[in-house]
Amino acid sequence: MLDANLKNQLQTYLQNLKSPVELIVSADASPKAQELVHLAEDIASLSDLVSVKSESGERTPSMKVTGVRGTSISFAGLPMGHEFTSLVLALLHSGGHPIKLTEEQIAQIRELPGEYKFETYVSLSCQNCPDVVQALNMMAAINPNITNVMIDGALFQQEVTERNIMAVPSVYLNGELFSQGRISLAEILNRLDTGAEARQAEALAEKEAFEVLVVGGGPAGASAAIYAARKGLRTGVLADKFGGQVSETVGIENFISVKSTEGSKLVANLEAHVRDYDVDVMDNNKAVALRKNGLFEVELANGAVLKSRTVLLATGARWREMNVPGEQQYRGKGVAYCPHCDGPLFRGKKVAVIGGGNSGIEAAIDLANIVEHVTVLEFDSKLRADEVLQRKANSMGNITIITQAMTTEVLGNGKQVTGLNYTDRATGDSHHVELAGIFVQIGLVPNSEWLKDTIELTPRGEIIVDGQGQTSQPGVFAAGDVTNSAYKQIIIAMGSGATASLGAFDYLIRNSEEEVTEVAA
Repeated sequence: MLDANLKNQLQTYLQNLKSPVELIVSADASPKAQELVHLAEDIASLSDLVSVKSESGERTPSMKVTGVRGTSISFAGLPMGHEFTSLVLALLHSGGHPIKLTEEQIAQIRELPGEYKFETYVSLSCQNCPDVVQALNMMAAINPNITNVMIDGALFQQEVTERNIMAVPSVYLNGELFSQGRISLAEILNRLDTGAEARQAEALAEKEAFEVLVVGGGPAGASAAIYAARKGLRTGVLADKFGGQVSETVGIENFISVKSTEGSKLVANLEAHVRDYDVDVMDNNKAVALRKNGLFEVELANGAVLKSRTVLLATGARWREMNVPGEQQYRGKGVAYCPHCDGPLFRGKKVAVIGGGNSGIEAAIDLANIVEHVTVLEFDSKLRADEVLQRKANSMGNITIITQAMTTEVLGNGKQVTGLNYTDRATGDSHHVELAGIFVQIGLVPNSEWLKDTIELTPRGEIIVDGQGQTSQPGVFAAGDVTNSAYKQIIIAMGSGATASLGAFDYLIRNSEEEVTEVAA
C-alpha cells in the first residue's frame, strides 16, 4: 500500500510514539476496504507500539485510531491524498506525542462539558479539509468525550445524498450540521465554549501597543511581519485565517526556486517562519475599523482594540460573486467556488463553470474528468484563458463553451441547485441550463470594505499605495492583493509585503515616537 519512501518517512514519525496505539479496521471484500486493511498492516509493521484488529464498525470501510486514554479518532474511507497527514497526526497524538496547542487551548478542550460526536465529510482532493479534520482530531485526542470521524464523501455517496451535502468540509455535531467550509480550532472552541470570545477580547485589549501591526496573514502579511521583526520592531499579526487565499490554491508551480508545491504546504511554512521570530500572531480575529486616536487603533469584531505606531494592511482578496438571485440561497448547496474541494461531490452530474479565464478553464478541465458534463459560461465575446488551456478544453468531449453569456439567476428546489438562466448578450435571448452544480471563477474582490472613508481606494476597492507601500494616511501601509498592484501573484505579494514593511521601518526611524503620535492624531 505504501511505497518504500513513504514507509521510511512514516517509520521515522512513529518513533515519536510514547504509548500503544490500536487500529480497529472495519472491512469487507471491496477494493477500497482491502486497501485500508493493507494500509493498517503497513503502519503496524513499522512500530511495535501499533497493533491492528478487525471489528465491525458504524461504517465500512473505516479505521478507528485509539489510544490508552480511551481517545477515538476514525477515518471512514481511505485517508490518503491530503488526508494522509491527518492520519499520521492522529497516530502520533493518540500515542502520546505532544500536541502543538497552547496550554490554554488544551485546558479549554479538556474542560468542555458534555459529549461531542463530530462527523466531518471531506473530499480527498480538498486542500482545506485537513485543517478542519486535524483540529477536530486534536480535540478528540485530548478529551475522551469528543470523537471525530473523517468521511470520504466520494465513497459514502448515500450519506452525502441523504444529508444533501454539496460542499466540503461539512461538519456535523451530534447529528446536526455544525459548520460548512473552513473553520479553525479557535472558531470551533468559540462556538462550543460561549465565554471564550469574551475572554479572548479581554486578553487582546490588554496588549501593549505595537510598533508595526500587520493586518492579514497571507503571503504579503507574513513577509511584512518577518521583515519588521528582523528590524527589531515590536510586531503583531492580526489574521482572520492565516494563509488567506493561498490556502485554497492546489498547485503552485511559479514560486521561484520551488519547482512545485501546494497552497496548504506553503501556508504551513509561512506560519512556521513567522513564528520563528518574536511576532505576536493573533489568529482567528477580524478587523472591522481603523481610526486615529494618538496611536493608530484597530478595532476587532469581538470588540477589542489593538494599538500601534504603524499599521500594515495585507487583508488580501476573496472570490468574486455573481450577485444574481439564488446565488446566496444555494451557496454550499450547489453553488461553489473551489472545484478542487467540491468537485468530487458532483461525480457523474452536470455542472457549470462561470468564467473563461485561466482559473475557469482550468476548473472546467479538472471537473470534466469527474462529472458528466461541464458548461462554461463566459461574459465576454472570447475566452481570456491561455491558448494551451483553451486547446485542452476544446479537445475534451464533455465541455461546452458558451461566450457572451450573462448569468441572470440560479435556480433550485429549495434544497439544492437544479439549473441556471443566462442571457445571450449578442441576441438578448434567454436560455436555461439544467445542472447540479455551479462553480464561480470570475476573479477576486479586495477585502477593504471596512476601510472605506478611512484611506484612499480605487473604484474597484483596492488600496492605493506609493512606491514604499504607504497609503494616503501617513503611517498606514499596505501590501498584496488588497492593493492596486498590477498583478495578483503570490511572489509579488511577498515582495510588496517586504517593501511596505521596510517603508514602515523608514517611517518610524524618521519620526520619533512623539512625532508619530502627533501625526496619527
